[in-house]
Amino acid sequence: MPRLLVFGDSLSFHGPDGPCAADEPRLWLNVTAAALGGNADLIAGFGWTARDLWWSLIGDPRVWADLQHVDAVVLAIGSMDTVPSPLPTYLRTGLRYLRPDGLRRAARKAYLAAQPRLAVALRGRPTALPAKLTVHYLDTAVRALRILRPELPIAGVLPSVHRADSYGRVHAARPGAAAAMAAWARRTGVPLLDLPAIVGEHVLSGRGNPDGMHWGWEGHASVGKAMAALLGPLLAPDAGPGDP
Repeated sequence: MPRLLVFGDSLSFHGPDGPCAADEPRLWLNVTAAALGGNADLIAGFGWTARDLWWSLIGDPRVWADLQHVDAVVLAIGSMDTVPSPLPTYLRTGLRYLRPDGLRRAARKAYLAAQPRLAVALRGRPTALPAKLTVHYLDTAVRALRILRPELPIAGVLPSVHRADSYGRVHAARPGAAAAMAAWARRTGVPLLDLPAIVGEHVLSGRGNPDGMHWGWEGHASVGKAMAALLGPLLAPDAGPGDP
């Protein structure tokens, strides 16, 4: 009964109608775990990037404990790195700390109204995290994991696509980031699941969440089955480090 540890963003816990509890069986990671006859634990948050993955690795005691017992790690991260982020991340995330409440609500409303316009005007840049930093944090995380557990299978994903009005339907940085991540994966021997190949039509045709970014249960099922197919050989008893 393999145990998976999944690091993710909201694509890992957001269904067709909104966010779900991590044990919702229709979420892709639980579809994957069920197909492999095991279970999955999720470490994730809204808007998480590869930087948040690294922070959770070095700062979350739950992760330190889980890493001693899991059979594989999935870095389902990188999609949110590529979305337009007109405000610097520290300002955007800092809106929640504004007081009084009326000021916070007004500032958030103004930001949400401006974000799609700025995404179009600035042609999708800057992004939540530049591709160079995405690769840096992924690489640092994988090196740390291999020091702790040299034999631990690790897999990742290529960034998904979106048609979200909240980002002006702009996603200009995704191709470059995906190419950088794919090159990194080849260097390090980390297999990546090609999310656009699996859920691209599902999302872009409007069959996913109405927000234009997250997936419906059809998308979760497809990703879950594909991830199980990717992880299965890595969990085989005779699979060595870096085996495809």
